[in-house]
Amino acid sequence: MASSCSLFHSSLSSKSKSKFPLPRHQNNTKFNRPPPTVISCTSSSTYDPCPSTTSSNSNSPSPLKSRRLADENIRDEARRHRSIANNTFSAKYVPFNAGPDSTESYSLDEIVYRSLSGGLLDVQHDIEALKKFDGAYWRELFDSRVGKTTWPYGSGVWSKKEWVLPEIDPDDIVSAFEGNSNLFWAERYGKQFLGMNDLWVKHCGISHTGSFKDLGMTVLVSQVNRLRKLKRSVVGVGCASTGDTSAALSAYCAAAGIPSIVFLPANKISIAQLIQPIANGAFVLSIDTDFDGCMKLIREVTSELPIYLANSLNSLRLEGQKTAAIEILQQFDWEVPDWVIVPGGNLGNIYAFYKGFKMCQELGLVDRVPRLVCSQAANANPLYLCYKSGWIQFKAVKANTTFASAIQIGDPVSIDRAVYALKNSNGIVEEATEEELMDAMAQADSTGMFICPHTGVALSALIKLRNSGVIAAGDRTVVVSTAHGLKFSQSKVDYHSKKIPDMACRFANPPVQVKADFGSVMDVLKKYLGNQTPNH
Repeated sequence: MASSCSLFHSSLSSKSKSKFPLPRHQNNTKFNRPPPTVISCTSSSTYDPCPSTTSSNSNSPSPLKSRRLADENIRDEARRHRSIANNTFSAKYVPFNAGPDSTESYSLDEIVYRSLSGGLLDVQHDIEALKKFDGAYWRELFDSRVGKTTWPYGSGVWSKKEWVLPEIDPDDIVSAFEGNSNLFWAERYGKQFLGMNDLWVKHCGISHTGSFKDLGMTVLVSQVNRLRKLKRSVVGVGCASTGDTSAALSAYCAAAGIPSIVFLPANKISIAQLIQPIANGAFVLSIDTDFDGCMKLIREVTSELPIYLANSLNSLRLEGQKTAAIEILQQFDWEVPDWVIVPGGNLGNIYAFYKGFKMCQELGLVDRVPRLVCSQAANANPLYLCYKSGWIQFKAVKANTTFASAIQIGDPVSIDRAVYALKNSNGIVEEATEEELMDAMAQADSTGMFICPHTGVALSALIKLRNSGVIAAGDRTVVVSTAHGLKFSQSKVDYHSKKIPDMACRFANPPVQVKADFGSVMDVLKKYLGNQTPNH
């Protein structure tokens, strides 16, 4: 048995193999093979991850992986197999969209959120080091980790560790094996309401705490875990939130034993969202202001106290969120969709998707970036207004109440990032009224989904772009669903009860009151069944 070998071996489907041939192990001049992550295969091991390169008898069966030792967990097992080889990849903070002459940069181990000029920061990877491995290599590596429990690669985020936080020790990672979320073929919804047969919904809400925020928070809390082990002055992690950020932060901090502090706008989030940080043991402050007011306060507090800021002003979050874009490409066997539609509030997510797609293009995994659409609630639409002005001027707005409460943000932190992403992807911004987003949510639910109001915002944008002919019937389109519908059950109850003022609730489906006797039940059922078409 060889003393060391590559971490991965192929798990590609036969379809993928035909499109992207596996690397040749002999006389390979095109395919650079030294792996970014290596495990040691000691002589005492009974598992050889690369039997094709080490077996002296090609006809002998490949040995099966043995169970790990009884007294070790998956972290211990990963540590035992880990190579002492140096990591060849790195990343750092740089000013967002800095020019080629900029020399300003910071280690990821520094606690810094803004550049010297006061602008946003971005995580910049050593692309030249990553380019030493071609696109086929990265496709195969990422695909080989899907569905596994090997620490930490079973996570949809950490399966792309080399592109996320390449230098973090796996022992410092805090993960719930988040990501790997369902890409749902919206067959009936697309056919019935839009005349489309290639419509997909990326259910990011099927995650540990029920929202896409888990993808970013596993990265941020892992880095905080590292900083605390390095004895940096970090007593806890804090965030302002409209619900989902606080749920993710509190869950990951609880798993790591790190105190979390949450600023929530009083009476502006659902009970289901409020109870999550409370249940996870966070220190919750209910503040008589909106999200923008909470954001202002948390930034002031974190500048005075050793509390690490967890909002998307912190660019580490986006490194995790960008992996959802890479997942979409994986789920389409590395074929690029035509459109990706994302609801937007604080606007970090639209940039994260762009960054994920762009890295895949730059490193040769795909040949293009899909067109991006950012959709906002009309009651909190500063990006939409900026787009309609021709990107001439951005003005913050006073966000009004919206059922899409997580994007009820009038002064988004990541406005510059969002504009950059949309301009560079030939993107579009749309908006949805309260009635439009609630109707879209109800229509989607009636076809087997159970989505959040924010996904209703994204679907409203799709409906408008489809009706105007911008999105064609045959375009492969992905709508990003950001949170689980159960977090917003009260809004659904109000809609189907027709209790929302000034809203027709056209697709309401309230329960039918009927007497407890056979004749009454039969009358009601016959009337209902008589109204059904054979294919309904």
